[in-house]
Amino acid sequence: MAHLLGAESLHLEYPTKVVFDGVTVGIAEGDRIGIVGRNGDGKSTLLGLLAGRREPDAGKVTRRGGITVGMLDQSDVLPLDETVGHAIVGDKDEHEWMREPRIREVIAGLVGELAWDATIRSLSGGQRRRVALAALLVGDWDVLFLDEPTNHLDVEGVAWLAEHLNKRWGANAGGMVVVTHDRWFLDEVCNTTWEVHDRIVEPFEGGYAAYTLQRVERDRQANVIESRRQNLARKELAWLRRGAPARTSKPKFRIEAANTLIADVPPPRDKVALSSVAVQRLGKDVVDLLDAGVRYGDRQILQDVEWRIAPGERTGILGVNGAGKSTLLGLVSGSVQPTSGVVKRGKTVNVAILDQQLAELEPVMDEPVRVIVGRQKAGYAVDGKEMSPGQLLERLGFSSAQLSTPVKDLSGGQRRRLQLLLILLREPNVLILDEPTNDMDTDMLAAIEDLLDTWPGTLLVVSHDRYLLERVTDQQYAVLEGRLRHLPGGVEEYLRLRRAQDAASAGAPVKAAPKASSLAGAELRNAQKELQRLERQLKKADDDRKKLHERFASADQGDFAALSALQSQMAEVDARVEETELAWLELSEQLEG
Repeated sequence: MAHLLGAESLHLEYPTKVVFDGVTVGIAEGDRIGIVGRNGDGKSTLLGLLAGRREPDAGKVTRRGGITVGMLDQSDVLPLDETVGHAIVGDKDEHEWMREPRIREVIAGLVGELAWDATIRSLSGGQRRRVALAALLVGDWDVLFLDEPTNHLDVEGVAWLAEHLNKRWGANAGGMVVVTHDRWFLDEVCNTTWEVHDRIVEPFEGGYAAYTLQRVERDRQANVIESRRQNLARKELAWLRRGAPARTSKPKFRIEAANTLIADVPPPRDKVALSSVAVQRLGKDVVDLLDAGVRYGDRQILQDVEWRIAPGERTGILGVNGAGKSTLLGLVSGSVQPTSGVVKRGKTVNVAILDQQLAELEPVMDEPVRVIVGRQKAGYAVDGKEMSPGQLLERLGFSSAQLSTPVKDLSGGQRRRLQLLLILLREPNVLILDEPTNDMDTDMLAAIEDLLDTWPGTLLVVSHDRYLLERVTDQQYAVLEGRLRHLPGGVEEYLRLRRAQDAASAGAPVKAAPKASSLAGAELRNAQKELQRLERQLKKADDDRKKLHERFASADQGDFAALSALQSQMAEVDARVEETELAWLELSEQLEG
């Protein structure tokens, strides 16, 4: 493949730190490169060097003659008084840009709902990000550099961006380099991964899943990386192979090697054990929403919501901005009262919320981390072992020196981790995470997911990060048109429903899948009936599981024989759900082509 751009012997240092030393990398036609690494190791700096935004202290960056390079900055830099239309197409008349399919597609996909004459100043953070992306993507670039392009985008926006980038160039044309913490996005768009660490850039073949496998193999062979990080990567790899992403028809790493590597790795969570502890902490009743609705004036936000939250339930919530996700969680936490229906709470329910505002840290901004943590309880149980708050801080990526750092001097990601630690030390039994992945690198996300795997309570997650949703939750629901809907097919089913919803509201037929189904006639009708049958089976299995949880909660906790029998039945139901979901997914793929 033809060379596009390269860097040779790059050296860059600050007064207190050497960032890169002797780094040589290249970008060729067809390269789709994802950059990963810890916060502060130089990912965005490398992007700036390659894009020509900054100069190295030594070494050089060279480009093939005539190539064009576009870059999306991590923070939006559009003039605040500029209009949406001018930011995207400049001074072009409408008849000019309307002739170009790419421009029409980008505008429809990213900013179709925005007023063309609105100023950047009037937009939200997510809307500004969409305008900045649109302004870049309407251009004709040979190489694109994208710094955290999924920041502020919802699940649909991330899915649209991945689809656009995958079809923007031919297989052996164009080049792209992206820095992002969104692991699903990395796997979807990248064929190469660069890990930035210890002043170097280490290349790996494939997307995030392939990178995870190769990194584990490297660590095992070299035997120089600390065992905790290695075990985290192996655990994450085990989930990648066993979870929903492994059921797709496009495996991104060598199956046999992965299966051999994880043969002795247990599932990420012991569901039965966690459920047992959750019942002991919560009892039979958590929160029941019974025909609940919320209306503000003439606007109906939620209606007819029926949701009986079980002890130990781990649920992801999806929905567009303004759909009512926050209102739904407010009903659960008690901060919002229903205007119709009923919300019942168990007597022992203790809800904690990890939100995006970090408001609980405001009063302690001038205090060192060590002092704040010292006021909390002395221990916390993880994997059956008691850990001190200091050990938990280390597990969440804090160094010894940072324990003496005032909160105001911590990075955004460090503040989020401290916020989570303080919440866990208060021992809530219902935990709500609202967009918890902001400002965190992929290694730290894996560490937090590992910590949540041992948390024995009810977990509700709202996030645009579909990897996190599928990793830490066992089921997903969507808020659609004011109602709560179960999603047996997870995020993919949600995206299909949203496409159908958009097409119906526009009075247009639903867009076809990229490939037509290979089924037709009676075979197609039979497959559709079978899909409906499987959905009914999933609902019944879900009901059976809830009834078993109730029986477990009301059983004599000293009758070990009865408890063991119930646990066996729960395991059988879980296996039935797993088998039925797999059949549902496989049949769905056939119907989509």
